[in-house]
Amino acid sequence: MKHRIIFAVLMSFTLSLMMSAWITYVNIGLHPDFVSFWMHAWVLAWPAAGIISFIAGPFLHGLAHKIAAKM
Repeated sequence: MKHRIIFAVLMSFTLSLMMSAWITYVNIGLHPDFVSFWMHAWVLAWPAAGIISFIAGPFLHGLAHKIAAKM
């Protein structure tokens, strides 16, 4: 369980940080307040990404394993 929690925190941190940067850039470009907008979006996204990662992670890991086994 400890590994699952740590993995969910690290994965959600990384994905939410990078995705919020990309979506902020797509929406507003390199605005002078880009970092401020990005950090606001990231603070909102990380908790949601963490919960989703923790809940969906085991199912998706198993699904990926089944798909890879069939290839």
